[in-house]
Amino acid sequence: MIVAAQEVTKIRVKGSLVGIVGLQEVMEAMKPGLFLQSDDVIGSEMISRLSAHNYIPDSARENYEKVLVREFRIFLGQPVEEEMLEGLEVLILGPGCAQCSRLEADVRDVMAQMNMPGELIHVTDPLEIGKYGVMGTPALVINKKIVSVGTTPEKNKIRQWLEDAAV
Repeated sequence: MIVAAQEVTKIRVKGSLVGIVGLQEVMEAMKPGLFLQSDDVIGSEMISRLSAHNYIPDSARENYEKVLVREFRIFLGQPVEEEMLEGLEVLILGPGCAQCSRLEADVRDVMAQMNMPGELIHVTDPLEIGKYGVMGTPALVINKKIVSVGTTPEKNKIRQWLEDAAV
């Protein structure tokens, strides 16, 4: 089965980024009948529906249910608790050009030198990049804050931004 990129939604389960096929479609289908149900009912139903096209390990089922219920509540516009991340979330936005790759390598080097925990993701999909509203690439996003656009900053500047975000 070939899956189009827009049909895969990324969710974070126990600190790992996981792609889920068909999540948006399942949430749309569940919206009319299950929005008033308990989290247990919603989680169980989501796992049941999503298991047809996704591998969800039995050992991680409970973690997936919590995350999927949270995603469904956000989809419905209902209040949810802020998700706590371990370490930083660092995004490089860019198509994969030489400057983008250099920025990714520089950020990785600085994080390693600082022994700083976090997730580094290079986003190359133009639709995803567009969601950030940046007018140039490469762009650097640290904990959902855009800190650099259209340039490859010096490592000492990257270090400062990472230190500021870590507090």
